[in-house]
Amino acid sequence: MSSNEKLSIGQKKKLDRKLAKLQHVLKKESGATSSPNPTKNLAICNAGLVSGLTEEIIYEHFSQLGNLTDITLLPGKSCSFLSYDSLESSIKAYETFNGKLNIAQDNKAIYLLYVDQIPYLNDQRIWGELPPGLILLEDFISIEEENMLLNLCSFDAQPMKHRLVKHFGYEFRYDINNVDKDKPMSETLPVETNFLWSKLQQKFKPDQLTINHYTPGQGIPHHIDTHSAFEDPIICLSLSSPIIMEFKNNDKHLCFLLPQRSLLIMSEESRYDWTHGIVPRKFDIIPNNSGQGFTCLKRGTRVSFTFRKVLQGSCQCNYKSKCDSYNDIEDNVALELEAMHVHKVYNNIADHFSDTRHKPWPNVLEFVQSFAYGDILIDVGCGNGKYLGINQKIFTIGCDRSMGLIDICRQRQYEGFIGDCLSVPLKNSSADGAISIAVIHHLATEQRRLKALREMVRVLKPGGRALVYVWAHNQINNEKKSSYIMQDRKNRKVTQMDKLVTGQVDVPLQNGNVTLPVHNNRSNFQAKDVLVPWKLKDKNETTFLRFYHVFEENELEQMCQKIDNIQILKSYYDQGNWCVIFGKI
Repeated sequence: MSSNEKLSIGQKKKLDRKLAKLQHVLKKESGATSSPNPTKNLAICNAGLVSGLTEEIIYEHFSQLGNLTDITLLPGKSCSFLSYDSLESSIKAYETFNGKLNIAQDNKAIYLLYVDQIPYLNDQRIWGELPPGLILLEDFISIEEENMLLNLCSFDAQPMKHRLVKHFGYEFRYDINNVDKDKPMSETLPVETNFLWSKLQQKFKPDQLTINHYTPGQGIPHHIDTHSAFEDPIICLSLSSPIIMEFKNNDKHLCFLLPQRSLLIMSEESRYDWTHGIVPRKFDIIPNNSGQGFTCLKRGTRVSFTFRKVLQGSCQCNYKSKCDSYNDIEDNVALELEAMHVHKVYNNIADHFSDTRHKPWPNVLEFVQSFAYGDILIDVGCGNGKYLGINQKIFTIGCDRSMGLIDICRQRQYEGFIGDCLSVPLKNSSADGAISIAVIHHLATEQRRLKALREMVRVLKPGGRALVYVWAHNQINNEKKSSYIMQDRKNRKVTQMDKLVTGQVDVPLQNGNVTLPVHNNRSNFQAKDVLVPWKLKDKNETTFLRFYHVFEENELEQMCQKIDNIQILKSYYDQGNWCVIFGKI
């Protein structure tokens, strides 16, 4: 049925029954109360972000009937809201589109209700405000200078999922979110860009340039440029088309327009503490000049020149929770931290944790199956024992700090005992093989992680082999997301703990407090030492925080190279983990 057809009496009764049911659904899902009388506010009861509805789709249809003053889509919800500046426009939209406009999921009709108020979240976007340390210079270059720079862009760009990319000076490697500082590129920065620095009147001499080419519908995920990669500031020139850029920090969400030919200087807090990104879409819905409504900005092809200076050495910023260079946990603090946020947690979540750990990872399974008849294999940090007993030809023994997990192993008739990976109670050279899967990343200092590796080497026989898995800092490798990120979380109920995406927790300890960021589950890591939530499936949905040190590329290999009498046989990346197989010489 087209939106301009009138409803028959039977269709009107059917619509009324549908809307009567949707009143309760809308109230339960969003807290919004429907109104029996027309208002300026409308709820789209059966279409929202979860079902693929976007601001531009709403604007495209509803702006035809009047001036919109608000469009609101709630994360994780299948409803959305809009407001008109006049009651007449709202009534007309209600009568024109209700049960007739096919923009819901699977091209089904939407259903509208009047609401007294639109429900807003605490992180509503703030338009026009810049984060601290950010400078925006409009009309920084002329049209002639813009055309000259655009003529430099006739290159064979590297295809990326969200855009085309070209590097000069140093290649930015997206697999490690960093540059190889010992391998500058042969292509230096184009001399045609030098005029920018005299125009800026600053002593800024970049040695790295990334040119991004965005077509309408493309964007870039929210991120913080790796602290240890570049100095402060980072400078970005926008060419060809304006676009909306967004900055986020805790619950604050700032949006502003980057005009064509503008220069953005990202320094201090805005560079180190705020994520920035561009939402992939073909239209940007922005407030109009009067501030009383919205207008639709159609995107064109945009080219950005991002200039940076490679940082030699580690980052010395004051934003430790987001800094990949920061690691300052003392040993006595580490002992308490692990006791509280590793050992105690796993005892509390043992049963639920075990319920989520069934299928062996293929590469670990292949390693375990590679041992011969009669060999002895030690699983250091065996959890619920999912790798014990899978190779019937060998003798497997598991150890774990969690009494609850060892009890589960024993119930399954596996050989297991309570033991610490830092002091495995086995004789020297007693095992043919060892595995440690997702264990040593729970240790809070490099010295303790090294000690755990040396314990594995100690119990191995000469010629024995070990496999170690640790979580990777980067959960996106070669533009491919790990299974950890890809797991479907869209229907997850948002809790207060989930809102601590970039927040911090002060952990009170007897030997001194430590402040750590809380990681947002199913997302890339923003820091190396983090607390990762685990929510129990109990009545109270109790949330525990587990300590993790997530590894950079080559970090695990470099640790192994510090150990005598071993040889690295293989290293690889596997679904968000860095992995090493080494042999004892």
